[in-house]
Amino acid sequence: MARVYRARPVGAPADQEAGYAVKLLREPWLEHPQALEMLRREAWVGRKISHPHLVPVLAANLSEPPYYVVMPCLAGQTLEEHLRTGEGLALPVIVWIARQVAEALEALHAAGWMHADIKPGNIFLSPEGHATLIDLGFAQAVRDMPSLAERPVLGTMSYIAPEMLSSTLAADIRSDIYSLGVTLFEMLAGRLPFESEDAADLATEHQQGVPAELRVLVPHLPTRAARLVRQMLAKEPLRRPQTPRELINRLTSLEIETFADRVAL
Repeated sequence: MARVYRARPVGAPADQEAGYAVKLLREPWLEHPQALEMLRREAWVGRKISHPHLVPVLAANLSEPPYYVVMPCLAGQTLEEHLRTGEGLALPVIVWIARQVAEALEALHAAGWMHADIKPGNIFLSPEGHATLIDLGFAQAVRDMPSLAERPVLGTMSYIAPEMLSSTLAADIRSDIYSLGVTLFEMLAGRLPFESEDAADLATEHQQGVPAELRVLVPHLPTRAARLVRQMLAKEPLRRPQTPRELINRLTSLEIETFADRVAL
């Protein structure tokens, strides 16, 4: 729905680094209310919730076309792009990335929001390994979630929490914790816990399927790490870590335990 351009301020020298990213709604979507609402949501959340691991929105125009938001131009690549290279990540780095994303979730949670689309494509890594959670267009204020019967399916199917597909369970920050669990599983195992080309099959797997045992796929993985991922992927939200702070504490403990083995990205 949008194109992203690198930009510099008007009047800046041509050789000045383009330090901004402008996300511009594409013309076919200018009259689409949902597309504009997603851009509005991204602008609001990105300007109101400030955190080192959450992408900030510096400016926006949402009153008339062209509709856009302005963000810092981040150096590096998405986690998805890194995973596509086939280069594995050391366990300490994996835990470090997950902990940084959990800290961004804590900031959202404290403000009453959830991201609703946690996945490797929305985690941006700097060359030094700093993780930034991006793309806030699906973010939802938990208090304003539609009634369960009317709630739309949000997020990316390969990473979506079971309750996001159900009319009987509430979605909240624990849904983001599930999606981060899928991402953590993928970083560790090099594959998703559930894989299918068919969206209906994926939905069924997230609701009923049992992922492969991580310690079978990754034999040297510490038991504590495998247990944490398994709990993050619990079908029932009550069986997962209940808050980002609880998750951060557990990830921090793993991070300290493996710190001596940490290597650069």
